[in-house]
Amino acid sequence: MKILVINGPNLNFLGIREKNIYGTQDYNYLLKLLQEKGEQTDTQITVFQSNHEGTIIDRLQEAYFDGTQGIVINPGAYTHYSYAIRDALSSITVPKVEIHISDITNREEFRKTSVTAPACHKQIYGQGLDGYLQAIDYILSN
Repeated sequence: MKILVINGPNLNFLGIREKNIYGTQDYNYLLKLLQEKGEQTDTQITVFQSNHEGTIIDRLQEAYFDGTQGIVINPGAYTHYSYAIRDALSSITVPKVEIHISDITNREEFRKTSVTAPACHKQIYGQGLDGYLQAIDYILSN
């Protein structure tokens, strides 16, 4: 199976930004975690990160053509206002899971609304980096 993991703005700053919310593990730790999950499940996991909305949309559109069979996306702040990313997600029919490291329901009011989640099959939040692994397991089982 071929799964694409997309990380939006500031996720490359894991372990640097707001450690009390996002933890102390850095982005390279997440990459290693996903690589190990791919090896354990015999799954090709490609990870993509961008701080730019259009670049994320371009990568989602590429996924339509490149044989991607599932998408895990942490849109970061784009979660709350990017109808463009939502439209790109809606265009792709493979299983999609939106992931958030923190519990967005217990944070600032604006974080409680996701405009991208309705274009996904599942949303996982508040599970730390383990949420990525849960999302992959969900895709593998569907």
